[in-house]
Amino acid sequence: MLDQHVAGFLQILKQKNYSPHTLENYAVDLRQFLQFAREKALESWEEVDHHHLREYLARLKTGGASRATVARKLASLRSFFKYLTRLEVVEKNPLLHIHNPKKEKRLPRFLYQKEIEELLALPPFTPLGLRDRAIMELLYGAGIRVSELTGLDLEDLDPDRGYLMVFGKGGKERLVPLGRKGCRALREYLTRGRPHLLRNRGKGPGEKAVFLNRRGERLSTRSVRRLLDGYVKKAALNKKVSPHTLRHSFATHLLEGGADLRAVQELLGHASVSTTQVYTHLSREKIRSVYDRAHPRA
Repeated sequence: MLDQHVAGFLQILKQKNYSPHTLENYAVDLRQFLQFAREKALESWEEVDHHHLREYLARLKTGGASRATVARKLASLRSFFKYLTRLEVVEKNPLLHIHNPKKEKRLPRFLYQKEIEELLALPPFTPLGLRDRAIMELLYGAGIRVSELTGLDLEDLDPDRGYLMVFGKGGKERLVPLGRKGCRALREYLTRGRPHLLRNRGKGPGEKAVFLNRRGERLSTRSVRRLLDGYVKKAALNKKVSPHTLRHSFATHLLEGGADLRAVQELLGHASVSTTQVYTHLSREKIRSVYDRAHPRA
């Protein structure tokens, strides 16, 4: 019975068009708690109380989980128990008096413009290299999420006018501008790289995805992370770089160039401007370091 409710909840999220990455997180979080419930010999969700939940959260912390991870797992459980309450599987939500851990104030990593240029110059002029260059140009030049990038279909592109239609969190659409260099890299990939990869698909139906793997199928987010790791290693940047680092760099460089915070919020697809404000702290940090280094009375 415990398993059935988890499966039913995940199915509803799938019907609501949650992203594969979000669905995977929910599945991992709920199955982990399911294992804990079995260890406690709980036979129904009604038996779960706030004592169980506090013990579970304490176990996560002692196991080395970060505050962000604990907060995410707690959010998954909140959504799940709301679902159980609506179904009247549980009479009272045991999470009502459980508070989220305070968030760690950690500034997002970003690359300097010189590092970006070094990274983008690395891909060779082969079908895969043209694809990789276009991928990095879009992640940095449009500031889109890696899931938004891998979800792009051909009909979402307008490289001649310099726009992309992306589908963000919760399936929200937004029109994103792409600069001159990004458009050029995208056109080169579409004309000289993608047709070559599509041929590897054999006799199957044509793939509508923009970015393809070696087999001519839609590229996964994991593959994007892996290929980026390879270029970061070649560039010898000596820092941890993920696709999200390029998105952070996009926002940071816009604000450093004088862009309006609200405009950057729209470009990133943030629901709240408070999410975007972290980048103003990044800019201040850089300004302070320049001042400390350059001013005679610093």
